[in-house]
Amino acid sequence: MFVHYAINLRDDSSLSIARFAAAYLLLDLSMEIRDLEMIYGFRLPTINPHMSAARIECIYAEPGNALKIGSKLFDLGVDLSSAFAQECPPISFFRVVLREPVFLRKLNVARGQLCELGELVALFSNEADESLSAAPVRDIRLTVAGIIHHDGLWTGNVA
Repeated sequence: MFVHYAINLRDDSSLSIARFAAAYLLLDLSMEIRDLEMIYGFRLPTINPHMSAARIECIYAEPGNALKIGSKLFDLGVDLSSAFAQECPPISFFRVVLREPVFLRKLNVARGQLCELGELVALFSNEADESLSAAPVRDIRLTVAGIIHHDGLWTGNVA
């Protein structure tokens, strides 16, 4: 790939040329890294230090979906009644939202399933047809936000 850069050369330009060379090398390295196939994982994170598991309340994406930044992935329910016994169980709900564009490749959970901390919940890739034979290189970038109970949640809607 040929890239043309305009350089403002002055009499004391040796530093500018060195910076240009370093930037050019970094640009080339980043392009090569970006072209590699990457598998990402979503492991159930610790949302509250007293939690031991979370229930998958809603699933908003399916394997094969191209997801963009800000896409909803899951709603989770965290029951802390084992840590804090009381008459009304302290259940909190959270939404998992993606912070990078990816393809959802595999879901290891179903709605209503209880997941342990660190459990591999889903696999993602940066291309739709990448092989899933390699282990995830890192966890997916995401945001977790507290939400209020809604009618789509599994908890409270089981007959």
